Amino acid sequence: MKIAQIILRDLALDMDQLDTLRDISPQLILVFGSPEHFSNPSLTASLSTAFPHAQRVGCTTAGEIAPNGVVNHSTVITAIHFERAKFVVAQAPLESMEKSFDAGATLARNLSSEHLRAVLVLGQGVNINGSAMILGMADILGQDMPITGGLAGDDGAFVQTYTLFNEAVSTAHIVGIGFLGEEVLFSHGSFGGWKPFGPTRKVTRCVGNILYELDGKPALDVYKTYLGDYAKELPASGLLFPFEMLSDARESLGQIRTILGVNDEDGSLVLAGEINPDGYLRLMHAHTNDLVGGAETAAHATLDGISACHGQALGLLVSCVGRKLVMGGRVDEEVEAVQEILGSNTVLCGFYSNGEICPGYQLRECSLHNQTMTITYLAEKLA
Repeated sequence: MKIAQIILRDLALDMDQLDTLRDISPQLILVFGSPEHFSNPSLTASLSTAFPHAQRVGCTTAGEIAPNGVVNHSTVITAIHFERAKFVVAQAPLESMEKSFDAGATLARNLSSEHLRAVLVLGQGVNINGSAMILGMADILGQDMPITGGLAGDDGAFVQTYTLFNEAVSTAHIVGIGFLGEEVLFSHGSFGGWKPFGPTRKVTRCVGNILYELDGKPALDVYKTYLGDYAKELPASGLLFPFEMLSDARESLGQIRTILGVNDEDGSLVLAGEINPDGYLRLMHAHTNDLVGGAETAAHATLDGISACHGQALGLLVSCVGRKLVMGGRVDEEVEAVQEILGSNTVLCGFYSNGEICPGYQLRECSLHNQTMTITYLAEKLA
């Protein structure tokens, strides 16, 4: 496996850098960039011209990840050449948030194969129920199929995100890469680092990923009482104070939910994924050192049981935009921590997202996470 990477900061000036990626004859091009770049037709036109025979897959971000740290308002392009491993790419339309399960099932059917080993999925980051999409995929592929990836970002605006595949740049499609055969070395890890504060609150009314009431009161009102001055900046400030989901016995489910939107008319909160209708929620907060420690835990979990690989390895990092806001100028630290653990042979790429997709910490079943560092490790086994 060979990997080459460039960063485009100015589409008008930097596009000639694409020529440097051709040396490895890539079959797969991963593209993670800013919304302003994806909305510029010159990006996809140049990719199509430079790599007419490669599969091009990507999405918009709330910050792009490269080996040297986090960049913004740019596009990170990672070219991959496989010597033995195979893959397929598919996409599915997402007509509305209520159709998220159906979109996931359609994508899974398009990827399904007896040789399928793992799936990387990228979804739009607004107007989507990420956990329902995953359930649709698992319904076709089975609960044991490793699924990782994330929901596209738009710099924390929660207005419009894009996914990219060969045929189009779209605001209403999900796209997946299916990795095939025994030659694929695929692993993953995830962890948060957030800590709870305040009392637990009973979910008294919710529908899917829309939370209407906590303890019999409008969810938005309850939430605002804890945010104080931060309430004026909703929904963006909600990234700093996510919810932890608890069971009906008030036990942690290992899942965090970020707020994607608020409805002042009915007092509801739109969360990034499904809510346990019989459970409880409590607020979370974190400091930079906690989040960097969480990233280190995710990296160690990723390498657990990994055998030697042939050639370079890819470390695809999907971290939450909320973590980026908390860490501010120290955001590079979680990327540096992961690089140190995965080693110099692993090329990092990825993005800050509106939702992370990965099995939970030391679990096999895939789920939607928020405020979590997730890592997908991809390489080829030794012959």
